Amino acid sequence: MKRTEVKDTGKSRDAKSAGIPGPRNGTRTITLIPGDGIGPEVVNAAVEVIEASGAKLEWDRQLAGAAALKRFGTPVPDDLLASLKRTGVALKGPLETRVGEGYRSINVYLRRELDLYANLRPTLSFPGVHTPFRNVDLIVVRENTEDLYSGIEHQVAPGVVESIKVITARASRRIARFAFEYAKRNRRKSVTAVHKANIMKLSDGLFLRCARAVAREYPKISYREQIVDAACMRLVTDPCSFDVLLLENLYGDIVSDLCAGLVGGLGVVPGANYGERGAIFEAVHGTAPDIAGMNLANPIAIILSSAMMLEYVGYPRQAGLIRRGVQSVLKSGRTMTRDLGGKATTSEMTAAIVRAMRNA
Repeated sequence: MKRTEVKDTGKSRDAKSAGIPGPRNGTRTITLIPGDGIGPEVVNAAVEVIEASGAKLEWDRQLAGAAALKRFGTPVPDDLLASLKRTGVALKGPLETRVGEGYRSINVYLRRELDLYANLRPTLSFPGVHTPFRNVDLIVVRENTEDLYSGIEHQVAPGVVESIKVITARASRRIARFAFEYAKRNRRKSVTAVHKANIMKLSDGLFLRCARAVAREYPKISYREQIVDAACMRLVTDPCSFDVLLLENLYGDIVSDLCAGLVGGLGVVPGANYGERGAIFEAVHGTAPDIAGMNLANPIAIILSSAMMLEYVGYPRQAGLIRRGVQSVLKSGRTMTRDLGGKATTSEMTAAIVRAMRNA
């Protein structure tokens, strides 16, 4: 692949709208992590679309997860961490995380290692994608660094395991401020804190107290609270009653996937992880090993994630072009991958998006 450098264009609108600083310096080198399973296929599709948009980036390809373990003997090579700290920005495919065994989640590790404390998942309905609901427009803001995902667990006795949930005032205030800043800058009307403070009165209670304190600084934005089980029921009956959702780590992980199901699934929902000094943009779906290498995966999620990345590094026009291309293809309904009820391949979907961008 041709490697080219680009000039600094300053802070992007996405960095501002997320309530965080933009890239640390003038470079536009991006760490590219193909991932496992279908990851390389969808990541290559995103790269093709980015290049068609006219954004000129330099890619620093790095392995992680199962692919890195096989080649280097570790799922997180030192070269990967060095690249991430050097570039401050990454586009990442899905990584394998074994259930109940093996190494810890690499996604969780990278977020904590780089202090990418805010997970942002815009969830938007697309004309042409048939779902029970229309006009869904939700923003899921998930705290990324603590809660049960802190990974503090041990065996108390044979057959008895204890996992510790960690909630701190610092992290709770920080993610609440991120949510309200996002709402303010994007003219959102409300933020709903989702919790289980009726049962976990200390941990979730602390999260709510911090959210309430931050909410008082934003009197023009409506602040609400809802117990997580009631929120899930309401999301599948009246999702348009929500705007920005503010959640702890575990609830955010579950609820963000639920929200994706409202608009067509994880194949059409982008994701980003922001910190004070960088960001990782990723496909939020899994590795789908059953179709890996078969050219069947839907690349839209990571293509839309790449649009968020382009805004972050100073290419808002190219990001908009990519989004319009995706919207045009989905609205026409002529090119749909299997998860959307069609028969198109990964490469066919990618080519259709590129054509739509050129005709925009």
